[in-house]
Amino acid sequence: MTNRGWILERRPVEKLDASCFAWREMALAPLTPGQVRVRTLLLSLDPTNRIWASAAESYLPPAPLGEVMRGIAVGVVEESADPRWQPGSLVQGMLGWQERAVLAGAALTPLPPGVTPEQWFAVFGHIGMTAYFGLLDVGQAKAGETLVVSAAAGAVGSLAGQIGKILGMRVVGIAGGADKCAWLTGTLGFDAAIDYKSENVAQRLRELCPSGIDVVFENVGGEIMDACLGRLALRGRVALCGLISQYNATTPPAGPRNLGNVLMQRGRIEGFIVLDYLARAGEAFARLGEWLAAGRLHYATDVVHGLENAPAALDRLFAGANRGKLMLQVAENRESIGLP
Repeated sequence: MTNRGWILERRPVEKLDASCFAWREMALAPLTPGQVRVRTLLLSLDPTNRIWASAAESYLPPAPLGEVMRGIAVGVVEESADPRWQPGSLVQGMLGWQERAVLAGAALTPLPPGVTPEQWFAVFGHIGMTAYFGLLDVGQAKAGETLVVSAAAGAVGSLAGQIGKILGMRVVGIAGGADKCAWLTGTLGFDAAIDYKSENVAQRLRELCPSGIDVVFENVGGEIMDACLGRLALRGRVALCGLISQYNATTPPAGPRNLGNVLMQRGRIEGFIVLDYLARAGEAFARLGEWLAAGRLHYATDVVHGLENAPAALDRLFAGANRGKLMLQVAENRESIGLP
């Protein structure tokens, strides 16, 4: 059986684009005991793909050159030499940027019953856990406090803001474009939204957060993060989830100018990685599922079709072109592989 996918051939200097990859057709070896062959259905595209492709050490080793690009995906088991998995099982794991993956059955986890692949990536999985634990554990969010979320129309930010509203917080989102801001205050119920493309973020934060910001859910970094640090309230907390504005930079970014306010306000900045919370995944899944079923959580998906479009699709994240969770549909005809 043949396979096709994207091989990581060089480290990105600026963007992680098609020049970093080679599109290859590969042979798939027969399974050995304990292995499973999975047909990829839906590939998650995330800012961390850019981190993995670089040479920098992070929470995972760099993705190896000459191998299929690392990526989280949902797929269906086609063949199994592991008794835990039967053909037709819907699973998720590090399947990579390829049509089929052969890997150890122990590296896979099942999708919860009744959860679609799109819901898994948009509400549950690494996205939902990041929003949930970042806000509740790292941000120590409380009712009555003011929450500011950057990249608020993205996958994680849109959930974090809605969870804040569920907890009884006043929520201000920062996003790019009038349409995104209208979505935040309309469908998602944010109290206010700032369009960083047309408004002065620091000035609007002074207007919208006169008593300061109790919790910042930070996804962007750079000038937007600096503006939030300048409005931090006494004992304010910054849950540092991402720095997407800096991932393509070729020179070190300038340091925040408003760190002095963090000192004066006795604030706290804490970075976190969702892998730290895997042992508590069930807690997040239960509450996220409850809120989704009750109509208290809304999500949007941005689905690009065709694995051959993966490098170009990833750039939608860094251009701010996506709303909600960006995904790539790899297998178009799901009925042909046994899925409804």
